[in-house]
Amino acid sequence: MPIIKSAIKRAKQTIKRNARNVGIKRDIKEATKAFLAKPTAAGLSLAHSEIDTAVKKKLLKKNTAARRKANLAKIAKDAGVKLSTGKKAPAKTAAAKPAATKATPAKTAAKKPVAKAPAAKKAPAKKTTK
Repeated sequence: MPIIKSAIKRAKQTIKRNARNVGIKRDIKEATKAFLAKPTAAGLSLAHSEIDTAVKKKLLKKNTAARRKANLAKIAKDAGVKLSTGKKAPAKTAAAKPAATKATPAKTAAKKPVAKAPAAKKAPAKKTTK
């Protein structure tokens, strides 16, 4: 058991980080297994998302994540899963484009930027002793 105050704090941080890391890794495994059981575009998207989250949290290196994602994409391609790009095609209708009028330039005038209010501070969390 650590005696020094900073060591006690580091031990608490390690416990929290370990719990977070285990949870994220579990999510990756579950999403990957679900995709492998039934390859779908949604399953692939979820698995890729979980892998990207792990990279963001520095649990996986970029190249490791790229390799895993490439392997999943290869499996999806072999299974015949149609991959979506995520971008929606614009609707081609006459109603989508307004008719040119004299009032159009007035509507497109630049608006003045609005100053944001400073972020409110959160109340400190209550400490519980065990």
